[in-house]
Amino acid sequence: MFELHQGSLEIPSIYARWYEYAKDKNCGALITFCGIVRAEDGIEALSFDIYEPLLKTWFEKWCQKLANENVSLMFAHSIGEVKVHESSYFAGVLSKQRKLGLKLINDFVEDFKASAPIWKYDIINGEKIYAKERSLKLQGAGILSTKD
Repeated sequence: MFELHQGSLEIPSIYARWYEYAKDKNCGALITFCGIVRAEDGIEALSFDIYEPLLKTWFEKWCQKLANENVSLMFAHSIGEVKVHESSYFAGVLSKQRKLGLKLINDFVEDFKASAPIWKYDIINGEKIYAKERSLKLQGAGILSTKD
């Protein structure tokens, strides 16, 4: 399940959909992570630019990697502006057992932070400022990059 939404995420409705999908799959754990925009350093909101084809490829690689594990991945992210105290990111793992689900949600969220083609901007005093100090270079990005 891969979802992109304009603006902040409606977590209760997304979770309800995911739960309806999950409840009859005979799995013991639906584990989620919800990212919420914090109020700090004068930030009024965050804004997100996404390159959807590359993000979808990243997500599909994760799904392929787990194809034999009887695991389902769920992903929702915001495009555009998300105000403080609203959610921009929601991830879920449906697995037979909680231990596997807990490990996978951690790995999935950490890899998302390191590898997903999403560019984050701070909105401060109405101005959109690239959040360079909280951004990571995408692996394989740039005109001089080489493929591993």
